[in-house]
Amino acid sequence: METGKTIITVETTVNAPVLQVWKSWTSPEHIIHWNNASDDWHTPRAENDFRVGGSFLSRMEAKDGRFGFDFAGAYNEIKTHELIIYTLFDGRKVHINFETAGNATTIIESFEAENENSAELQKFGWQSILNNFKRYVEAKS
Repeated sequence: METGKTIITVETTVNAPVLQVWKSWTSPEHIIHWNNASDDWHTPRAENDFRVGGSFLSRMEAKDGRFGFDFAGAYNEIKTHELIIYTLFDGRKVHINFETAGNATTIIESFEAENENSAELQKFGWQSILNNFKRYVEAKS
């Protein structure tokens, strides 16, 4: 991912087979349950046209209603159970690799940083969401 921009990488290993991980990552009925960085946020709505050229949207909101935003983009490349590359609607690129080892799946997510928040804050937020994903999937196993 050579872009000349600051790249931030987060990762986790989920103790679940890639089929379950992939479905939970890409299905709106699952996304709404794990896509938040802290307990005072939630994703009340998610849409996903999961195909190259298709778009996605997750409405992320503070539970108290004070703030919210749409996390949205379009898919550039999909290799089933291996790779997802998308471009956010603000132009930043995101690469997600899924690596399997038996019944465990490692997710490595690299993204171009935005300029509004510090790299440390962005890494913390994205890692927190990834940690919620891990907890959600493992609880369903």
